[in-house]
Amino acid sequence: MTETNPIRDAIQQAIDEHPVILFMKGTPDQPACGFSARTVAALQELGAPFAAVDILPDPRIRQELSEISNWPTIPQLFVDRELVGGCDIVTEMYESGELAQALGVEQPPEARAPESPDAGPAPMGIENRLS
Repeated sequence: MTETNPIRDAIQQAIDEHPVILFMKGTPDQPACGFSARTVAALQELGAPFAAVDILPDPRIRQELSEISNWPTIPQLFVDRELVGGCDIVTEMYESGELAQALGVEQPPEARAPESPDAGPAPMGIENRLS
């Protein structure tokens, strides 16, 4: 008999349903850590629509996400159901133009790593940034 895991199933469904999804600490409007803030800033600089999931409300989200992705740190960016990586990888891809290419958007001229805004306290919840 197969056990069901509602949290893992919900995470996998979110990855499957959203072409670009970021699992992060906090929300895009109020990131709760500098790494999440830098990753959001890169996506926003490119004008890429994305869904975001705050992993902070329930520690099981982080645990199950890491089981799915085999990636231990947060944030985690998925594009077309594939893990792109965390903040450092996203930042490097942004600077090289690979992120814009992966997202199918235009690279801004002289793209440099976006600065991290000061992260304040994060509200709880899921925010969908897809239009």
